[in-house]
Amino acid sequence: MAKYPPPEELIKINYSTPVKSWMDTKTPFRPGNFSYPAKPDILKYLGMPNPRVWSPTDDDWQLPPDWKRIVMEKFREKLKKYRSFKVFMDICVRCGACADKCHFFIGGGDPKNMPVLRAELLRSIYRGEFGGAAKILGKLAGARKLEEDVVKEWFMYFYQCTECRRCSLFCPYGIDTAEITMMARELLHELGCNINWILEPAANCNRTGNHLGIQPHAYKDMMDFLLDDIEEITGKRIRPNVNKKGCEILFITPSGDIFADPGIYTYMGYLILFEHLGLDYTWSTYASEGGNFGLFTSDKMMKKLNAKMYAEAKRLGVKWILGGECGHMWRVINQYMLTMNGPADFLETPVSPITGTRFDAAAGTKMLHICEFTADLIKNNKIKLDPSRNDNFVTTYHDSCNTARGMGLLEEPRYILKNVCRQFYEMPENTIREQTFCCGGGAGLNNEEFTETRLRGGLPRGNAVKYVRDRHGVNNLACICAIDRATLPPLCDYWAPGVGVSGVHELVGNAIILDGEKKRTTDLRQNPLPGMEDEEE
Repeated sequence: MAKYPPPEELIKINYSTPVKSWMDTKTPFRPGNFSYPAKPDILKYLGMPNPRVWSPTDDDWQLPPDWKRIVMEKFREKLKKYRSFKVFMDICVRCGACADKCHFFIGGGDPKNMPVLRAELLRSIYRGEFGGAAKILGKLAGARKLEEDVVKEWFMYFYQCTECRRCSLFCPYGIDTAEITMMARELLHELGCNINWILEPAANCNRTGNHLGIQPHAYKDMMDFLLDDIEEITGKRIRPNVNKKGCEILFITPSGDIFADPGIYTYMGYLILFEHLGLDYTWSTYASEGGNFGLFTSDKMMKKLNAKMYAEAKRLGVKWILGGECGHMWRVINQYMLTMNGPADFLETPVSPITGTRFDAAAGTKMLHICEFTADLIKNNKIKLDPSRNDNFVTTYHDSCNTARGMGLLEEPRYILKNVCRQFYEMPENTIREQTFCCGGGAGLNNEEFTETRLRGGLPRGNAVKYVRDRHGVNNLACICAIDRATLPPLCDYWAPGVGVSGVHELVGNAIILDGEKKRTTDLRQNPLPGMEDEEE
């Protein structure tokens, strides 16, 4: 963290009213406040326009010669295709209810990161190019013409939006600012102005079935390494099905869970849970990704990447799909799946083979969240648990934006945590559940070059974590999103040192008592369990 300003410097935020109008303020690109552009070979692979080598700090962005016509035609097409987009362009009264709700504005103080003003970056062009009287009145009516500086402004601020939708929660008209960001990014794609951290994972997923580009044999090798660790910890060798046809359930989770710390411990928790249940399920090395970076790219890419899961379910002949701890996978499934790829009539409504519970809320998508599945198991006393194994953890819970605001999954993770942990404390009420603050790295912004801005955007969440750390001794932040598990560790190290990050099912895996297991002396991270320190030595 040495290359970033210390917290005491970063927290000096200037909220004063700017001297100049926002329309007269240039976009200041500097290291730390923008993400690197997509590589030309990635754009070529995806068939996207204007592949080239460039940087946002360049004076010349090498836009197509007829870039204005391209943008306006695509803008007009989006307005015609999406009725909601046109409504969002028309109905904002600039009341300011959303102004102080964005974590990037709270942590940085830039007025253009107020959701209302970020949307005005696009809405002002709508008025200036498609409006009536506004075209004549210009700035007096909040209208302006499309110039190259506007494109640069769009790139800066629409890639400083994590599409978390917290602002939308407070909008009296229900304007979904995240969808405005999605439309703006699609306009930028037409000019070849996009970021690599989004498009390379999307390209990898299109090619190999996961964001990291992991080939099937490599995926299986990594699974075997984790199975070795489980055997060392529990004394039991688990032999899960992989690419097996005819199982009842296909389980899909983010590829980050098998590749990176701390996600690997959540992955191990899944394996232990399913072994404990004797579940008839299979993994797939082809649909080896639940996440969907298409959500941050375009409707077509989102649809295609979502379809791979259902195509694999059909190929394997399963009855339904169980999904792991992920954020954007579940927003896509819950909000877009049925109109994009549905209905999945070849699958069945999920019914737990252990409890008999029928999950009618998943009747359309035929896909059930792992927390709903596990909470039902615990409620029906189908899991043997020893919560004392998690006594080293004083835990709080971070509501991931996409599962909280995107699907209303609020109680099930808490119910699980209260049954597998004996020390659980909530963060302040206005920072959790529907009002949860973003990790600062969603919507494809979890990259190294953007870290300083992510840390600024992570201030509200970091401050809430620091509060429960200082008040209750919290040392673990549990979450159910792979992006969170990647973004929150550096955020906590910066704003609330001493607090680690885990998945919910890592803690489930710690607490489960497997039949025939050896005496457990360590948790899944191979740290001594409470009271077992001497035995480990």
